[in-house]
Amino acid sequence: MSDMAPTAGSQKIVDELGRRHPMLAPVLPDVARAVGMLCDCFRADGQLLLCGNGGSAADCAHIVGELAKGFLARRPLPAQEVERLSRLGAADAAELAGKLQRGVRALALTGADALTSAFANDVDAALVFAQQVYVFGRPGDVLLGISTSGNAKNVVAALKVGRAFGLKTIGLTGSRPGAMDPFCDLCLKVPAEKTHEIQELHLPVYHALCAAVEAELFG
Repeated sequence: MSDMAPTAGSQKIVDELGRRHPMLAPVLPDVARAVGMLCDCFRADGQLLLCGNGGSAADCAHIVGELAKGFLARRPLPAQEVERLSRLGAADAAELAGKLQRGVRALALTGADALTSAFANDVDAALVFAQQVYVFGRPGDVLLGISTSGNAKNVVAALKVGRAFGLKTIGLTGSRPGAMDPFCDLCLKVPAEKTHEIQELHLPVYHALCAAVEAELFG
């Protein structure tokens, strides 16, 4: 994707998203672009940073769970990595090699309780994600900000910092214009306005993203 044509496997996943959720048809081209951005990042050994609040924070953790291990497909270790484990001479080396799975680097910025509570208390609660983007992000990484309203101050601040320091920025939100829009290289706007309805559509979108990335990188 991106500058390369999508593989049949990943394009099938995006097409299937449209068949199962026809109202998402207008979003499909941007979903395909997002897959391309993520694959470019991961192929360059970059990482995905994610942030959001409440249900969107749970979505961030969910996405990490699908990317950092097998999702719809098995991801066995390549032969050279199996060999590295075998050279340890450990009795359980074969078991480790058989159970470990390949993944991509994805970090939910919502889980650093000590850091975020300290920064919120000592500095500014609206910048808890922005601080982490500044510290952990590198040019070429991707930042995914999830906000049903598109106006979450801490998510918008993170996107600003990401954009300023060379990260690619993706927004996942609802149909209304939001404060995050100008700071997203790509904004996935699902066709809904009520919070719970937006969240219901975010799930199939990011499941398709994760499945398509898996097909591209591990298929």
